Amino acid sequence: MPETSQTTSTVVPALPSPSAQAERLIELGVHEIAELSTADLRSFAEAAEAAEAAEAAEASRGGEGALLAVHPDRAPASALAPLLRLDGKPGFVVTDMADVDLFAPLDGAAPPDAPLYLVSGLDRGDRMADWSPDEALPALAAEGRTPLLLTEGIHWVVQLPAVLERNRCFMTIGSRLRKADGALDARTPAIWISNGTGRDGRERRNAPKVGWCWAGNRHTWLGFASATGRWGREV
Repeated sequence: MPETSQTTSTVVPALPSPSAQAERLIELGVHEIAELSTADLRSFAEAAEAAEAAEAAEASRGGEGALLAVHPDRAPASALAPLLRLDGKPGFVVTDMADVDLFAPLDGAAPPDAPLYLVSGLDRGDRMADWSPDEALPALAAEGRTPLLLTEGIHWVVQLPAVLERNRCFMTIGSRLRKADGALDARTPAIWISNGTGRDGRERRNAPKVGWCWAGNRHTWLGFASATGRWGREV
């Protein structure tokens, strides 16, 4: 197991309230992608804020600062990625990841069976920079943390573009693709900032990028985003 990085983590701004996050998703049309009404989003957000005010909910779910997420079956990564923005440039999925929406939650990282849910205790995982996904996954599990899904990572950057920084980007290894024989595909998804080289094209320099890395490879500029838990309810 590699040593934890000594690089100082940048303080990531706190998330807006669930109601503010709901309004952001409505502004971007995510409710239409997910076939939800604006009332669905707003009522869920209001209920989440009421739960945050309860001491028991805060203790068990992390409450304050939770991310409002749409289930990936309702809003897949291919539909969410173009909603990302950095320097006015839209996000994109790399050309060799046309199967991005087939990357599904690992056991232990599955979202609630509900169209909307909250993700608590988010961490970008800077301290695990230069670890491989194969090394990071069991370490997160040993800490009682769950790796973020790709769609959750996209939701996070949609709400807080500042969470994506050059040289401090992150992997979302809760989402993996299974082959026909049940084995995991060696690709692991990540979100970072394009250099505008190769097939990305110069016009995409500094644009947010959904791509992948090999499960056994290390990258000094990629941490491993994780959370303490997920919870949801029907709308």
